[in-house]
Amino acid sequence: MSLFTLKNGEKLYYEDMGQGTETLIMMHGWTSSSEIYLKPAETLQKKARCIIYDHRGHGGSKEANSGSPTMETLAQDLHELIEGLSLSNITLLGWSMGAGVVFNYVRLYGCEHLKQIILCDMTPRQLNDSEWKLGLYQGSYTRQDMERDAGKDFFSLYREFALGAIPRLKKIPGFLLKRPLKKRLSACDEKVLKSLAASMKTQDNRSVVEEITVPVTYFFADPGSLFSPALANWYASHVKSPFRAVRFPESTHMLVSDHPEKFAEEVAKVLGA
Repeated sequence: MSLFTLKNGEKLYYEDMGQGTETLIMMHGWTSSSEIYLKPAETLQKKARCIIYDHRGHGGSKEANSGSPTMETLAQDLHELIEGLSLSNITLLGWSMGAGVVFNYVRLYGCEHLKQIILCDMTPRQLNDSEWKLGLYQGSYTRQDMERDAGKDFFSLYREFALGAIPRLKKIPGFLLKRPLKKRLSACDEKVLKSLAASMKTQDNRSVVEEITVPVTYFFADPGSLFSPALANWYASHVKSPFRAVRFPESTHMLVSDHPEKFAEEVAKVLGA
């Protein structure tokens, strides 16, 4: 266990594992934590130096909760971590919100420190409209839905998100599901979660995708849950650097935990490419 001190004095929890010639940074999603990567990292640390960390307001970084952080804030945190640990030639992996951090990092800092990028099951734009159907909830979530959600209590919104990400949870009676969902939320700072969710929903990173200058691999869930598998085709058409898509069959949005062995195997292939 280590703590990285940001310039504002707040601390991020991180793990630095392995001593390979490659450097791999893996970033988790909204309401998750670096724990999701512990099992894959057991394998990957034999091939690379693995850096996993908790975003501000999440897990071991729960107390890093000042202000109203945005996705740009998380990208700035990543930049400070990269510079503070003197990292370079990085394979940068982002799952879900973590991929959103990748987009913002590229927009703010470019690809100078990066060797390659792995995006995991994430859209560059969450809000759908008549022209864009590859956003949240497989193309059904619109600005009107976002405005409607503004009046809902936070637990209800999180419950909808969890059921969307993990459809099998719908089979669990509500009174039994409430406790584990509350426990998950208790590991995070609610104010930070609200701020980041709002930031993600208003972003459009489609143009950023075309600015990436290093190879990109896209991991996608099929049949998926939050996002359509068709996003793989969109990325293939818009990434200007070398691109490859990897399908995770019989997977929900939680592809990292649904198939940890395959996840580690596919990341290892990217590292060895």
